[in-house]
Amino acid sequence: MERSFMRRAIELSVENVRRGKGGPFAALVVSNAGIIATGTNLVTSTCDPTAHAEIVAIRAACLALSSFQLSGCDIYTTCEPCPMCLGAIYWARPAKVYFGNTHADAAKIGFDDSFIYQQLPIPGPERAIPMIQFMRDEAQAAFQEWERKTDKIPY
Repeated sequence: MERSFMRRAIELSVENVRRGKGGPFAALVVSNAGIIATGTNLVTSTCDPTAHAEIVAIRAACLALSSFQLSGCDIYTTCEPCPMCLGAIYWARPAKVYFGNTHADAAKIGFDDSFIYQQLPIPGPERAIPMIQFMRDEAQAAFQEWERKTDKIPY
């Protein structure tokens, strides 16, 4: 754990609030060589609900490394990752994640993701946003093509 990396993430989150670019969140992707990429919450300024700080930082780091994985890297984020960011973090496969504020702290200032966690165990059609499966047989075509592909890059 490097305090300087978390301090930098905190500075970026405060700057982001002052500039009005998005919520009070920032993240860094760090390797042994230092900071690879930074990200701040840009949801409102980019009209992109997926532009959370961790996602922005992961995208930038992967581009910088020309890799879809962050093996050997750490993520420093100013808040415990939301469910979407947590999923992205697992797909990116960093070594560790360090966070400052908790999800309970975020909920206190209006960023409550507990609703999403509550929706996960509910069957798809019964969720607040119903999720209805259809045309599975036709959709299988792409999966079958993937299975037959000999030069695929597994991930």
